[in-house]
Amino acid sequence: MERRQNHHQQPQNPRRNPSSSSSSSQSSNHRSRYRPPNRAGGDARPHRREDPYLDSGDAAVGGRPRSLARPMRAHASEAAAGSSIGVRERQEQHRRDQDREDDRDCRELASVVGTCPHMCPVGEMAQRERLRDLAVFERLHGNPAKTSPELAVKKFCRTISTRDVQLSDIRPFSVLGSTLDYLMSLMNSTPEPFETVHDFIFDRTRSIRQDLSMQNIVDKRVIHMYEKMVNFHVTSHHKLRLRSSGPDSFNISSLHHLNMEQLAKVLTSLYNLYDLNRDHSSTHKNEPEYRSLYVLLCLNSESLPEGERLSLWFRRVPTPVIKSKEMSFARRILRYFRTGNYSRFFSTIAAEASYLQYCALEPYIDKVRALAVLCINNGGYKLHPYPIAHLSNLLMMEESEVESFCNACGLETSLDEQGNKVLPTKQPAFEHPKAGYGKYGFSG
Repeated sequence: MERRQNHHQQPQNPRRNPSSSSSSSQSSNHRSRYRPPNRAGGDARPHRREDPYLDSGDAAVGGRPRSLARPMRAHASEAAAGSSIGVRERQEQHRRDQDREDDRDCRELASVVGTCPHMCPVGEMAQRERLRDLAVFERLHGNPAKTSPELAVKKFCRTISTRDVQLSDIRPFSVLGSTLDYLMSLMNSTPEPFETVHDFIFDRTRSIRQDLSMQNIVDKRVIHMYEKMVNFHVTSHHKLRLRSSGPDSFNISSLHHLNMEQLAKVLTSLYNLYDLNRDHSSTHKNEPEYRSLYVLLCLNSESLPEGERLSLWFRRVPTPVIKSKEMSFARRILRYFRTGNYSRFFSTIAAEASYLQYCALEPYIDKVRALAVLCINNGGYKLHPYPIAHLSNLLMMEESEVESFCNACGLETSLDEQGNKVLPTKQPAFEHPKAGYGKYGFSG
């Protein structure tokens, strides 16, 4: 007995954090925070999941999404948790039980198939009509209290409660596909301001991802849908930037920030789907272009603050994708940007960029233009001003825009003896525009 008591009264390691046991329990509980709807057995347990990142529609691999923003890390603290063997044994047993429960939930989730035949469940339509909660695109003849199944689209719900979810509230894959096509058709076919269109599609595409996730649809059929949603967010990245000046600049800047957050999430899900549906070492048709978008969005280390380091990200990209022309383009653009090779930067974009790649790159173009003007101003010969016409070809801008751009950078332009516009060099007043860069075109 004395030996057993001594065994249980061993002094704790002074280096061990006394709160590690509770933190390990919280980490273990975090793994089971979400319970998929248990429709197979008919005993759906009421459980509530609040998503801190406002996204419950990411496609999961093995029941858990692998995020670019937050890569999965091993829970090393669990192995060291607890101050006695008994505590560790109970924690390990709890973890094993939780793993079995998660596996059972995933199997049950795979059997869930929605039955809603419309873009919006009937119950939600009736409720939103009573509350006058209809977007401008959903109003029948402009009536804010009347809609129809051809107009109403299911809204995104931030909290999921299995007590309230019915199969009639979930749209099957065929309905989700037609709903997405309808949403994409609104991009350029409505007179409403783009921020209004974006706000509507932004919310409804998240609802589509939510329904896909609840039914655990992760096969090849979904890849094309996620590519369309990436197209929407990348195009919005371009269009919102063009509208980010004026009286509503603050609101549009907020939309732009939220759009970038969701773009990172949708790209994460799309890459997971590529990996999950890969056959041997083959690549999907559009995978190289969509993989290249992440590189182009991360030219600056602070461009996508939730993203991981590119050096680590490249290691997970399949070799055929790395060798593709789309990824080769992205890697050269990355090298030119970080080495300040502005001439190659502009000429390569003009010659090789797709529309989506250009939309991802556009915010960097004026920054590189400012670098080019700075180098020419500092490295030029004072007695030989730089012709604006040459600068226009180099920066791929109209001559009138080049003059405006130089003025925004604090530099003055003038006329030479032949009446041609020139940029006098060695001017000491260069500065990056305090109000940001203008919305200059790209003639390439």
